[in-house]
Amino acid sequence: MIFQTLNGNWVMNEKGTEKYLDAVIPGSVMSTLLLQRRIEDPFYRLNEYKAREISRKDFFFYREFEVLPELFEQERIRLVCEGIDTIAKIYINEMYVGRTTNMHRTWSFDVKNFLREGINFINIEFTSPLAFIDSYHTGPGKTITCVPSGCMKGNQFIRKAHCMFGWDWGAQIPDMGIWRDINLVGYSLVRLKDVEILQHHEEDKVGIEINVETETFRKANYVIHAELETPERRVLATSETIEKNDAHLFIEVDNPKLWWPNGFGAHPLYTLTVFAFDESGNQWDAKSYRIGLRTLTVSMEKDEWGSEFAFMCNGVKFFAMGADYIPEDTIYSFITKKKIDYLLKACIRSNFNMLRVWGGGYYPSDDFYDLCDEYGIVVWQDLMFACNIYDVTDDFSKNIAAEATDNVKRLRHHASLGLWCGNNEIESGWVQWPDFAKHSDALKKDYVKQFEEILPKAVLTADKQRLYWPSSPSSGGHFDNPDDENRGDAHYWAVWHGQLPFSDYGNHYFRFCSEFGFQSFPSIKTIKTFTEESDRNIFSKVMESHQKNESANGKLLYYLSENFLYPQNFEDLLYVTQILQGIAVKYGVEHFRRNRGRCMGALYWQLNDSWPVASWASIDYFGRWKPLQYMAARFFAPVAGSIVRNGTIVSVYVANETRKPQKRKVVLKLQTVNFVVQFEETFEIEADPLSSVNVCEIDFAELIEGREDSVFAEASFEDDDGKVTEEIETFVPFKYLQLEKTSISYSIIEVTDEYVIRMMSSSLVLFVELDLKQADGIFSENYFNLSSKREKVITLKKSEIRYPTLDAQPIQSGWDLEQQLVIRSLSDTY
Repeated sequence: MIFQTLNGNWVMNEKGTEKYLDAVIPGSVMSTLLLQRRIEDPFYRLNEYKAREISRKDFFFYREFEVLPELFEQERIRLVCEGIDTIAKIYINEMYVGRTTNMHRTWSFDVKNFLREGINFINIEFTSPLAFIDSYHTGPGKTITCVPSGCMKGNQFIRKAHCMFGWDWGAQIPDMGIWRDINLVGYSLVRLKDVEILQHHEEDKVGIEINVETETFRKANYVIHAELETPERRVLATSETIEKNDAHLFIEVDNPKLWWPNGFGAHPLYTLTVFAFDESGNQWDAKSYRIGLRTLTVSMEKDEWGSEFAFMCNGVKFFAMGADYIPEDTIYSFITKKKIDYLLKACIRSNFNMLRVWGGGYYPSDDFYDLCDEYGIVVWQDLMFACNIYDVTDDFSKNIAAEATDNVKRLRHHASLGLWCGNNEIESGWVQWPDFAKHSDALKKDYVKQFEEILPKAVLTADKQRLYWPSSPSSGGHFDNPDDENRGDAHYWAVWHGQLPFSDYGNHYFRFCSEFGFQSFPSIKTIKTFTEESDRNIFSKVMESHQKNESANGKLLYYLSENFLYPQNFEDLLYVTQILQGIAVKYGVEHFRRNRGRCMGALYWQLNDSWPVASWASIDYFGRWKPLQYMAARFFAPVAGSIVRNGTIVSVYVANETRKPQKRKVVLKLQTVNFVVQFEETFEIEADPLSSVNVCEIDFAELIEGREDSVFAEASFEDDDGKVTEEIETFVPFKYLQLEKTSISYSIIEVTDEYVIRMMSSSLVLFVELDLKQADGIFSENYFNLSSKREKVITLKKSEIRYPTLDAQPIQSGWDLEQQLVIRSLSDTY
């Protein structure tokens, strides 16, 4: 195999004009216009709508190149386009090569006969995605009128990320371009067409079955050779002769090092390389894969409540903890490995063991799954269909089957890949949503054809060892009560969309909650990137344009009124909405973990943003952690304590999501807001592996009568190493709590690679926020309570200080940190 990249310098031209711009590929129309400073920031103020109109035009991308001599000598040369977005015609030397119609597919064309020695020209002509969907007509009896919230009508008629057309958190900027690598690849004699890797686990050994499909260009004897490099750098090898373009190999690994999800063990990876040789021992092609040895399934055994939905790795059922992932940028070529790594490291730091790749976006790059393999993050992988009704024509059927096959074959070897899911919310939509019910039976039959025939066939043909789950939520398909709480997975939105109190989580016992959440605004630093000072009111035109969920600002104010006093200014309002978001999701997760066994997963909506916006994200577009991300580190901790109140009864729990027993010293106190202890009891407990323990239930009715607004319960949890965590519960909403305006005493010490901040208070301080005026930092803890006279120690590693602008003042000493440090708590907001 000979490889030549066509990435790099291209030229972009708007069709029908003399506007020629230098472009960098991978890239797009929007990335080119931005890098060439031909448009303003599309995220600033109302520029989104100007940017959207650019997508009504057609564009060319072209470049010249000289074919490498050794490539030109190959018997076959293929043009491999890993990401063409979306409707495009490809020409080489003014000869038509082919057409692309799906941004999610890898497009490959035989181009040997189009190439010449010396200078060659490639030209890719992109058709406006908006013109395409405007001109699309459904078949008789298949009129589609429903449109996902925040999205553009007709988004489902083109195989392009739905959220590029907007969502209830996303901008309407349907970009186009060459968004992933584009290469020439030459072959002679033999090509490795497909390598399937299957694992067969027995006690103390794993058999690796390697099924190889080849394409041969000459009659000869060819050999496939496979080498498996272990984590200890030992090499196991085997070879087989190709027969009828196929070869089947087997490698047995004794005493394998098993791959585990984060929190359950290590994530060792083996490297499998497959070579194609001729009979003289010359190598003609090779492919390499990193694999983890493990079993990873979903148990749906029947039990006393219905049927469980539990991910199981190496025979161990584990509670899935994480969030839903969306594209990290509205301009997809700006999604880099560095950005992905930053986000996934945040997940690990917050104790995630799973991410759900949501179906309205895109199939992430290989980098995403490589990093999930390394970090032990299991991936729930939606196929790219969400909240829409589709016109399932013959061409559409072939296109989506090829899309599924491409991506399944690309990703199936990854240890982190947990399951394939057909779509987001479409089965439930057909059963529950009035907008769906208006549509024809023909379209409902199309749903069955698409998600219960075409796609499962494509997925399961390419991946024989994973579950295909038809939809999320679902009870297994066939419109059989997809929102059943006692089977399958569930999406829960009564808190937020239904405006029910956070306590309503306690009324539900989902088997696996794969979507639930609560909105907030991003920080003032982020809002300043897209607003002028006059825009900084949540009901301004600019702020409402960066709030894509209808009536959401009203919902935030409603929940604020139920829980907190109204903040005194705009910045405090932003902070309080973020606290609301954190405690809402925390309430749900802690309830689900307390009912481990009945519920086996909590994935909140959503992890990240694709632009600066009010949303459900716990990390905003610029990588700034909201309180929810910090709180997740606590409520997703492998061993997590929680406290919950029902009337005057306070209950304390310990959830142990490890494979070992865990001892904890639990102290439950009733204190005044000035830390005068009214009640104290200590419990020594041992939580069994993979369990949740009810430590105690105490009725404080007599002790709190007449002073409910000036006392609180605190549960502290001390491990064998003396590390203590605390959780509190109040007896009235925070807005009624008689907090004192207390100053926090603190000191800052610089040590070798970090700063140590020590904090104390003489009375209760809630949701203490640490921030930096110009820099950004990730603190060891944030948005915490000072709920006793104990000293609170917070660290900030120097490596985790970032500077969002070039003119940001650097922090080089403890004194610099003190000048930048901003401390805020709830009582400072009113």
